[in-house]
Amino acid sequence: MLESLRRRLRAARRRAGTLERRQSRDARHWLAETSNLTHASVLVFVPLLIGFVTFLSNELQLVSFLLFPPLASGTYTLFADPEGKYANTWKFVGGLSLGAFCGWIAIEFTALFAPAVAGGGGAPWQVHAWAAALAIFLTGVLTWVLDLEEPSAFSTALLVLLTDPGRFIDVAGIAVSTSVVYVVTVAISTSIIAIAFVAWRREFYERRARYLYTTTQADDHVLVPMRGDTDTETAMLGARLAAAHDAGKVVLLDVVDDEAIAAAERRLIEEHDDVELGDENRDVEADADVRELAERSAADEAAADLERRAARIETRVGVPCEVVVTVEADLSVPGLLDVARDTNCDLVATPLEREDDGTPTRFVRELFRSDIDTVAFDSKAERTDWKRVMVPVHRAGPLAHAMVDYGQRLAGRAGTVSVCTCIGDERSRRDAESMLANLTETTDARCETRVSRSTLDQFIDRNESHYDLVIIGAHTRGTRLSAPEAFERTRDVDTDVAVVHTR
Repeated sequence: MLESLRRRLRAARRRAGTLERRQSRDARHWLAETSNLTHASVLVFVPLLIGFVTFLSNELQLVSFLLFPPLASGTYTLFADPEGKYANTWKFVGGLSLGAFCGWIAIEFTALFAPAVAGGGGAPWQVHAWAAALAIFLTGVLTWVLDLEEPSAFSTALLVLLTDPGRFIDVAGIAVSTSVVYVVTVAISTSIIAIAFVAWRREFYERRARYLYTTTQADDHVLVPMRGDTDTETAMLGARLAAAHDAGKVVLLDVVDDEAIAAAERRLIEEHDDVELGDENRDVEADADVRELAERSAADEAAADLERRAARIETRVGVPCEVVVTVEADLSVPGLLDVARDTNCDLVATPLEREDDGTPTRFVRELFRSDIDTVAFDSKAERTDWKRVMVPVHRAGPLAHAMVDYGQRLAGRAGTVSVCTCIGDERSRRDAESMLANLTETTDARCETRVSRSTLDQFIDRNESHYDLVIIGAHTRGTRLSAPEAFERTRDVDTDVAVVHTR
């Protein structure tokens, strides 16, 4: 009974761990969309910053509550669109401070001509109409001339009019008008917000690929099963993917199957045909010895061939290259995953093998259902260098970022990555362009973006001749392949194609 309880506890712990990892992965995938990331940042940082400024105002008893409405709206503008027109800290601080300053000037100017109603005079919250008009006019002119246009500046220009210029506050033994205190606190509070925003944008938002898109930091140890007629081109593709990272390496995997062992066994028998076999037991022992020698000979021969290929890859690409040889009847996906774990590989680059009817082999299909990032390479032109890469994407997310990242690695600094998407009508163009901009701004490659009204198949058919490689994503849900058409598209494409799967 006690052992049964332990088993149940271990099973519950495993299920909890699996659920936690799944939720973490789902959360990372959700945050991978820039719009979701900015909305989450707004919900976290705007309340915290406004709360912090409110705390300071309560402690210092200097900051008027009239400051908070424009401060909150301006802070939202910063975090909601970090790359937008108004995401400029100089405009944020300067614009809001200049607006408050213009409002103060309007108060003082109006007080000379209508002192009875200027500022806080007259009825509660009453503001002279000419003071409001003058504050807005001065704010519009000065922010335009000084290039400090900020929507919230007009709010501070009006709200300062609600302060009482005839009331003074003792600051360090000096009597200061509440209107002047308001202008100063606007400058100080906006500076605090601006410092926090700059730190967030530099340390997290601009580096979000490092934290959210695992392929940009991982996928630097690439395992390449040497299969089919395009294994050399696939090995070069894997090497160039790995070479983009300083810690990158390539592991070439070959399998010594029964056919290779049988061939080695025949050679050994021919070389030792003068050996006399004795009784039946000795025949069995001799057969076992020959089999063992044949396996060793075939493995040594395969390893020597891999070493020669590895040396050529290291010389040409400049990335460390290891070799692994296994003895199996046929390479299986579980066996490949074992090798990947043993060699610390996090990406598999495999040739895109097909059955006689053109569909991918069972090995490729199972690999795309596994929990390891995979690139299936369909070599059409026998290239080993790709400088013009097309990356058609449907939506933002980890898979799209992985495809752009792989395109950047393969094209290098001298190449070009064209990130494309297709839309159904013109109303979707602005959102599509924004999505592509968010995808490409996380890379250092020379990127261009293209939005087309045609279908994806038509777009690829018309433009594939201008590119060395087309990278297509295989969208998955959990462990089930939900877009087998990704493989179908590669059949009619004349240029090289890489189909990408991410876990």
